[in-house]
Amino acid sequence: MHSILNQLKEGLIVSCQPVVGGPMDRPEIVAAFAVAAIDGGAVGLRIEGLENLRAVRAVTDVPIIGLLKVDLTDSPVRITPNLSDVEALVSVGADIVAFDATDRPRPVPVTDLVEAVHAGGALAMADCASADDGRRAFALGCEVLGSTLSGYIDGPTPDGPDLSLVRALSQMPGFVIAEGRYQAPSDAAEGLRAGADAVVAGSAITRPEHVTQWFVSAMADERTKRLAT
Repeated sequence: MHSILNQLKEGLIVSCQPVVGGPMDRPEIVAAFAVAAIDGGAVGLRIEGLENLRAVRAVTDVPIIGLLKVDLTDSPVRITPNLSDVEALVSVGADIVAFDATDRPRPVPVTDLVEAVHAGGALAMADCASADDGRRAFALGCEVLGSTLSGYIDGPTPDGPDLSLVRALSQMPGFVIAEGRYQAPSDAAEGLRAGADAVVAGSAITRPEHVTQWFVSAMADERTKRLAT
């Protein structure tokens, strides 16, 4: 197993991706979140954006999964869709480059993205929505398979993690990262039990707006129940 993956094995990866345009959406704050996560025991980080990645790389040498979110007019793919995105992420310090590996129209074939990642000396992470995505990505040379996009492609987004996808991906030879709606410590433990090699948590740690909304919503539901009785 690659040394980077050995560092991540059975550990928590924290996704430091603030709400876009929110009060935490500044590289120095993202870097502070990253250091705080490492102080709490995180073994790796998932960082979006070149300036954010550059700021985080300057304060830590733990493995970083880098990605860029790009809104395209001719494709639904958003996560690292272009070869130039891959090259830029590697140049500012990404150890692993994550990209959308779903079977949807895209500007660049997944094969080319994987080749570009490896040419830059990084590992390739396939953000998957299904087991078929994982099988195709592994066949193309992706070292890391993530359940990242489950529930975000078609239909309503589930409330909790997709453990069935994690189980399916864990039957493949790649390094499996459970990601997507891991909002409580018990969720992370369930991810490991389902066969994940590592787990990503994001909003529950680095998006206080979302966490506040969860509390507010739960309290509003309780008030509604009291009025009904």
